[in-house]
Amino acid sequence: MQTIFVQFKCRPGRAYAVADGLVEAIEEVSEVYSTSGHYDLIAKFYLPDERDIGHFVTERLQTLDGVADTFTTVAFKAFGRG
Repeated sequence: MQTIFVQFKCRPGRAYAVADGLVEAIEEVSEVYSTSGHYDLIAKFYLPDERDIGHFVTERLQTLDGVADTFTTVAFKAFGRG
């Protein structure tokens, strides 16, 4: 399983609609948060190992209505208690 985080810059007034669209339309999404700073949202996705991250981001995420820009981070290892 691949874990990626994608930050979204949304068109003005569209951040909540983009967040709703991610939750409704993208089954690979785990969590979506609104954020401050250069990007409006950050979302965590789990993709199967054979899934091409580039195609997923450009074809499924960047094409959502209201998305102006994205920034993708690939996660390698999760650290935590337990």
